[in-house]
Amino acid sequence: QVQLVESGGGLVQAGGSLKLSCASTRTVVTLNTMSWYRQAPGKERELVARITSIGSPVYADSVKGRFTISRGDAKNTVHLQMSNLTPRDTGVYYCNAAVSAATQIGAYWGQGTQVTVSS
Repeated sequence: QVQLVESGGGLVQAGGSLKLSCASTRTVVTLNTMSWYRQAPGKERELVARITSIGSPVYADSVKGRFTISRGDAKNTVHLQMSNLTPRDTGVYYCNAAVSAATQIGAYWGQGTQVTVSS
């Protein structure tokens, strides 16, 4: 069973930055697709950014130019550098992963980390 553990959430003022990290508890399998989703209160969960072992990263239009997704040095880790944050970025951020690079929404989810941006 693959478990994903997120870290780095918190409270930040508008215009500030945060870096989220996600790591898998198991490295026997390679997670070729790793993504970040977020869910704001009363809204559906949405894709923020995705990175695979092939192709270029994918970003939601709302975060392009402000967020950067990257693989960590350790296997099965992913980071999300968030800059110029706005209150609309507030929500619970979830890490998602899949073994296949062709899978968009993987079977593995983290428990979520809260990001709150104050105005």
